Amino acid sequence: MKLLRVGTAGRERPALLDPDGTLRDLSGLVADIDGTLLADEDALGRIRNAAAAGDLPALDATGLRTGPPLARIGKIVCIGLNYHDHARETGAEPPAEPVIFFKAPDTVVGPDDTVLIPRGSVKTDWEVELAVVIGRTARYLESAEEGLAHVAGYAVAHDVSEREFQTERGGTWDKGKNCETFNPLGPWLVTADEVPDPQNLSLRLWVNGELKQDGTTAEQIFPVGEVVRYVSRFMTLYPGDVVNTGTPAGVAMGHPEPKPYLRAGDVVELEVTGLGRQRQVLAQA
Repeated sequence: MKLLRVGTAGRERPALLDPDGTLRDLSGLVADIDGTLLADEDALGRIRNAAAAGDLPALDATGLRTGPPLARIGKIVCIGLNYHDHARETGAEPPAEPVIFFKAPDTVVGPDDTVLIPRGSVKTDWEVELAVVIGRTARYLESAEEGLAHVAGYAVAHDVSEREFQTERGGTWDKGKNCETFNPLGPWLVTADEVPDPQNLSLRLWVNGELKQDGTTAEQIFPVGEVVRYVSRFMTLYPGDVVNTGTPAGVAMGHPEPKPYLRAGDVVELEVTGLGRQRQVLAQA
């Protein structure tokens, strides 16, 4: 299923995109799309049955904003340097273990919402990523297969980053990762049954129409199931938590000087196979 949330910011309603592209209202069946829903197989089954029976009312998508596909996110765990080609372009050694950092849930915005260049920023960068949404509580998992079994679904994430804040201002990466609007998510949460192999997905990103990133999850150093297993050894993952799994080569930081960092007025578009497409116009904070 392709689950999404539509409406003005803070007042989104749950919806489903059916196979023929019609938007269907879920608000008569569920209160929202969140960790509580994803952990409830009976509720998900009711959605599937209603969709198959044609019982869900259609919504007019004209002028309707698409919000983040997940409400009340608990935490966003991010994996750094998780693509062989990205490590090569930045001159970094592939890590022996996953590099973990965090984004605050309040960085999440809709897939087409405005992204703000932070005040004082000169190195705002783009990163298309595969986001993993947890559907079952994961703690001390033993195998990558168990890791995949705890995934509810997948989404497109844009891990917007400010490189000066991240690497030149002391401390950890978090200062360059948690600026306002720095995690567009969606448009859809695609349930795991529709993504049989998360290591066979293409990721692409364009800036002002120019293709900048053209990668594949096959290049991941630590695949999705292993990432979930590994993270579960250090913290408990709950339904509704999100794991951003890293970005392929092609970020601005990896370009020769002068590096083409983002500026107000730039347009960024990104997509992941089967998970939809995002479009953001950059503006000054």
